[in-house]
Amino acid sequence: MSEGNRKYSRNRVEVAVRKVPKAGTSTSGDSMDVVERPRGGLSVVMSDAQGSGPAAKRMSNLVVAKAMALIAEGVRDGAVARAVHDNLFALRGGKVLCTLTTISVDLWTDTLVISRNGNAGALLYRDGSVEAMLGEVPAIGVHNFTRPSIAEVPMAAGTWAMMFTDGVGKALDRLGGPVAVASEFHGPGADPDAARLADGTFSRALEVYSGRPADDMSLAVIGIRSDAVALGEVAIRSIDIQFPL
Repeated sequence: MSEGNRKYSRNRVEVAVRKVPKAGTSTSGDSMDVVERPRGGLSVVMSDAQGSGPAAKRMSNLVVAKAMALIAEGVRDGAVARAVHDNLFALRGGKVLCTLTTISVDLWTDTLVISRNGNAGALLYRDGSVEAMLGEVPAIGVHNFTRPSIAEVPMAAGTWAMMFTDGVGKALDRLGGPVAVASEFHGPGADPDAARLADGTFSRALEVYSGRPADDMSLAVIGIRSDAVALGEVAIRSIDIQFPL
């Protein structure tokens, strides 16, 4: 094998996001976005505000934008959740409730971090098994001194995390639970990718509503894959977006 054809392994991060508003509304009350971390890595931030439509969208957008700004400044995820809660509580006097979930691939600590506030669920895939994080944690914006639930695991190829708002969670419960459904797309010997995990799970959830969701639905998958690449190959970062108008 020539030097130019030699291969080596490196990891890459994959992200897939799927969203749809409640049937009969044009605007989802859920917001999600991706931000690069200043010490390396990236975070996916998701918020679900009370209700649906434009008013809920404005509130969840505010929460996500605040969280992203803090992450971009180097604030750790747990502190981000506390700060966003404090800000929302101060602005709205404890009268507005939002969920806030963040999944981060943090190259500074070499860990994958899941931070949760509210009833949004999360799943962690690693070593051929799926771990559920489904217990409700106090949402942000309502109670004093609200803290997030934090899970942190070593970063390794084959580690995946999924987060979803309650519109997805309720649908998956009717199919045997999020773990049962998601496991269909991450069985032993499978080589999953973010798009396949997101599409498969989201499609199953939509089936429950016969294509007319009873609530806003949002889902994101983030994970680490191992790639065999040629020596000297340029590492291209890419983001692909499809946004129905």
